[in-house]
Amino acid sequence: MSTSENVKKGLKDLLNTQGELLSLATHDKDIIDFGTKYQDWYSRAYKLVQTLAPERLNEFASYYLIDPKRKITTAGNYVLQDYIKGIGARTDFSGKPLWDTHNIAAIRILNQMQIIASLSSRIDTVLQDVTGYLFAELQDNELLAATQLKKINKRAAGALAGVVLERHLQRVAVNHNIPIGKKNSTISDLNDPLKNNGIYDTPLWRKIQLLADIRNLCSHQKATEPTEEQVHELISGVNSIIKSIF
Repeated sequence: MSTSENVKKGLKDLLNTQGELLSLATHDKDIIDFGTKYQDWYSRAYKLVQTLAPERLNEFASYYLIDPKRKITTAGNYVLQDYIKGIGARTDFSGKPLWDTHNIAAIRILNQMQIIASLSSRIDTVLQDVTGYLFAELQDNELLAATQLKKINKRAAGALAGVVLERHLQRVAVNHNIPIGKKNSTISDLNDPLKNNGIYDTPLWRKIQLLADIRNLCSHQKATEPTEEQVHELISGVNSIIKSIF
């Protein structure tokens, strides 16, 4: 099961708990059971909102957490934390409760469920952003390693930078739904289709081809040793491309 599918399953499980929570929030005798079930639900739901919709996290938490600035409890600021603690409604002069705590609890649960339900449209986008961030961080680390490796072995440094460029161009092709004939495509295999589909212009195509030639020199041509300037050009060129072509 993919990460996206796992997150969607977790989201569905949270939403499927709605009926049970609402049922337990009906009678005073069920408050302890409700608290046990709800606390587990809230912990899982909180992390999901924090990841997928951080701008709504405070709103989500406000339906559960008691406002520390609250002076007096009213129907408007009565929250699920009150309910779980068994705090009842204030009463009027006749001793009649000013609000129905079970009804308020149900409303707060539904408020939170609505936020959870709204997250489904964000899952793929957020995961794609996270994947892209991690991929970019990996590329930066690999180029840093190539720069350090250059002092020890120029061929190895150039080969590593070439792998970063090749993998990045493969990702660009996937991002733009550009079919590539070969399964294990090289820089040269990718360069023409990307240019022909308007991802970049001819000058950049030529630059990438030059970088591919240096990479091949580092990886295959044992008779000729790559110069330090060539390896530096390859590393800096790859760094420029991965920061500008997506």
